[in-house]
Amino acid sequence: MNAGPDPQADPGAALTALLGQPPQGPAALAAAWFDTPLGAMIAVADSDRLHLLEFVEREALPAELRRLAKGAGGRIGPGRTAVTDRAEAQITAYFGGGLTAFDLPLALHGTDFQQQVWRELQRLPAGATISYAELARRIGRPSAIRAVARANGANQIAVVIPCHRVIGSDGGLTGYGGGLWRKRALLDHETRHFPA
Repeated sequence: MNAGPDPQADPGAALTALLGQPPQGPAALAAAWFDTPLGAMIAVADSDRLHLLEFVEREALPAELRRLAKGAGGRIGPGRTAVTDRAEAQITAYFGGGLTAFDLPLALHGTDFQQQVWRELQRLPAGATISYAELARRIGRPSAIRAVARANGANQIAVVIPCHRVIGSDGGLTGYGGGLWRKRALLDHETRHFPA
């Protein structure tokens, strides 16, 4: 089931559908939509950091936006910042095969454990994959495989924090919030452009 907006729809109308009516006065966070070869993404940023980057069809996106809005005093509105423009440029370069590592200021909204998992994921080079068990071992918590999997699923900065690079111990694809077809496409893209 697709819980996100129609990716062919008007981005402004789709953002309003996701965010509700824009807040009165200036918004604390600006949300913008841009296209990628694997579908539209929404970026939420302030003037300093990227708070969210997701494919618009992600089922958990409305809940993620509500949590962000609550933390921002309900003040997410349509708009762009320099961080948004930088994120879009880097995502475009990544899909063009010219960028292997992202250099974006991130706001990580999660527990200390989740943030530890996400930081370790950022160390994983493009074109490489890792199992949940190996990821748990690398953060010094070898018995926390399920907790690592949950932290991976809670990532709300897709592609930049490469949760798509985590696979099952048997080498098979496992869940991905953006859809398994998209996870396969991201891994195929990296294998072609960034061989490990």
